[in-house]
This record gives sequence, structure tokens and C-alpha cells, in this order.
Amino acid sequence: MKDTVSGCSVEEAMRVLGGRWRLLIASYLLDGPKRFNALRRDIPAISQRMLTLDLRALEEAGLVTRTVFPTVPVTVEYALTEDGRRLEPVVAVMKTFGLWLKSR
Repeated sequence: MKDTVSGCSVEEAMRVLGGRWRLLIASYLLDGPKRFNALRRDIPAISQRMLTLDLRALEEAGLVTRTVFPTVPVTVEYALTEDGRRLEPVVAVMKTFGLWLKSR
């Protein structure tokens, strides 16, 4: 991820959550851990590559954990960390704002 230019806290948040999908991925993980394909089903418009990149970025930021289970085939599960759970009020505000936008 790029460094912030202004040092502004909003810019720092957007550096981590920016883009089309990251906050949406986090919103689905608020319900609990999910496997990769479950996230693909929840967000059908996202490509496999983009989901992989955004999950890696969220993991690098310390918001998501990736757990690999020794099964055949390998099972991978993603979950929010305690820091990632701090996104819950952000998701709630975005949902409220989105409902307001749709109703205007």
C-alpha cells in the first residue's frame, strides 16, 4: 500500500479501506469467518484476482486473518481480527448512508 501524503486520518483510513471492495468484504466477514468461495458467492461481481488482492491487503493491514486447514483440498478461511471488528460502526454508517442515497 502507498504511504499517506497529507498525514490526515481520513486519508490513512482510505489508504487501507480504499477501493471498491474492501469495506464490503469486511462487512460480510462481520457475520463470522468465511471461506474464499463463500465470499465470491456473496460478492458475485468481484473477480477472483481482485478478491485475492483485497484479502491480502486487509490481512497485511492486520484487519483479516487467514487460516489454512490441512485438508484435501486445502481449506482456507478468512475472519476479521479484533482490529477488523472496529469496522463495524463504519459499516453501519455506510449502510445507513447507502439507504439514504437509494431513497432520494
